Amino acid sequence: MGSTSLLPTHQLRDSQIFRARMHDASPQENAKRSYDRAKAIGLAYNMTAEDVRTLSPKFWDVHRDPLLAMDGACVTLLTIQYNLVVGTLSHHLHERADLASLVDDLLTYRKIGQFLLTELGHGLDAENIETVAQWMPDADAFLLHTPDPQAAKFMPPTVPMGTPCVGIVLARLVVENEFRGIRPFIVELNDGMRMCPGITAQRLPYREGTNPVNHALTSFSHVRLPRAALLGSLDAPPSLRDAFRTSIARTAVGTLAVSLWACSALDVYAALGLRYSLRRMALGAPIWRFRTQQAPVLAAIAYAHVLDALLHWATDVYADARVDVRVRNAVAACAKAVTVQHAQPAARGVAERCGALGLFAVNQMSVLHDETRGVAISEGDILGLSIRLATELLLGRYSLPAPADPTSLLALHEAGLLATLRERLARLPHHRAPGFNTHILPHCRALVEAAGHRLAYDAARARGVPAPLVQLYVARALRHDAAWYAECAGLGTEAQDAMERDAQDAVLRRVDEFVGALPGPPFVTAPIAGEAAWEVFVAGLELFGESSVGRGVREAVRAQL
Repeated sequence: MGSTSLLPTHQLRDSQIFRARMHDASPQENAKRSYDRAKAIGLAYNMTAEDVRTLSPKFWDVHRDPLLAMDGACVTLLTIQYNLVVGTLSHHLHERADLASLVDDLLTYRKIGQFLLTELGHGLDAENIETVAQWMPDADAFLLHTPDPQAAKFMPPTVPMGTPCVGIVLARLVVENEFRGIRPFIVELNDGMRMCPGITAQRLPYREGTNPVNHALTSFSHVRLPRAALLGSLDAPPSLRDAFRTSIARTAVGTLAVSLWACSALDVYAALGLRYSLRRMALGAPIWRFRTQQAPVLAAIAYAHVLDALLHWATDVYADARVDVRVRNAVAACAKAVTVQHAQPAARGVAERCGALGLFAVNQMSVLHDETRGVAISEGDILGLSIRLATELLLGRYSLPAPADPTSLLALHEAGLLATLRERLARLPHHRAPGFNTHILPHCRALVEAAGHRLAYDAARARGVPAPLVQLYVARALRHDAAWYAECAGLGTEAQDAMERDAQDAVLRRVDEFVGALPGPPFVTAPIAGEAAWEVFVAGLELFGESSVGRGVREAVRAQL
């Protein structure tokens, strides 16, 4: 990601739909604005079906666009539209030329796309969803039905928003009373104004603390679908599980795509924390002089640079079809695990150092933190991904890319955890034994995060991330398992403190340079970031009574606008 002036979206930042004050509008108005923003960004990139199918650099760039840090709801809508819906359809274009017009409508936002997989009663247990598509040979059609309330599709924003909406609905294909796998179906959900016959959407309450999305429960009552609605063959696949994983393959891409947004959020934390700390005064000097103020900001800066390198490397690996798909998915899982692991505490740490002002959504940090929580769950819950990945690594079914430096602290930690858990597993009769639940399962996420730390370190060094940032990243990574490094690497508390202190000093000397190199600073919209922004914000607040001082401030600000 280069200069923001070179981005396809560089002119959108100052457009009306991005300058609008979200806190002045209702949740419904903001939800609608997020659709408009997603459309504007999507059209700016002029994405093609081939970009989406092959995971071109442009596909990853749209997810890493720093403009998305201004609106997490926007990235939700955008990644559903392009990755899940267009991505799924693009893999069928070679055999279904009739899909080309639909794909074009989605790429140009003449239609909104949604992906309906998860059900209310089946979260991570998606292989047991209940929605049924019954083949009726006499009618040459399917009958799509939600058999009970727990089978309602959960979360996709399917309520009418003024533009026709089409969904990819995952359902159990039944032909002549035989279950033939969970398969994707194209379903017209609404015409932009009302739901299509037999389809019901119930909008869920808006998630507190985030940009609003029209998440909904969606149900089907004997909806008739044409033969062409099915993506794929009526025939029973050789493996039901493999067919299911193929149908939802784009969710694995999404695991990595949403991590790119979390990295953009880190850019904002870093820049915002620095600006506020330089502006806020205590005892006649900026509070930036205190190490307690510097520490979370410096950590966020290091995380942003190192994770940017990790995600660049990971997207290259994922787009390389020569790499075993299991390894590609493993890299994506590791990247997501560490990105969220670093982004959430970074937001919390910077927000806490901004005091009461950090609590307000308009100052970005609380919103970005809560939206990062959504990233942790969407496109593959991190804990679920970690359990599966760690189990397969312990069983030796495949391996992550080897460390560039096996002697590095982070590589030794990863290898040490892997060896310990393999020893525990060897004492069990098999990996489905009861002891796996208590001896292995609680440590799966830690193993995946340790692997992610090492991968991030390797990527940062290969990409030429400045040494002070890499050193601070390593020092912060040690904190996640300080006991192991003390017991197994001979680094006690004092040594770990010294590593972090020295790295912080080195980053501090070049802090303006390091923050200036991030793409996020132009997208800091928080009023607390600068005096002028704060004055404009205060002048626009609803007024009850007015003193001569207050009137003078308002008039002075308005005169400058």
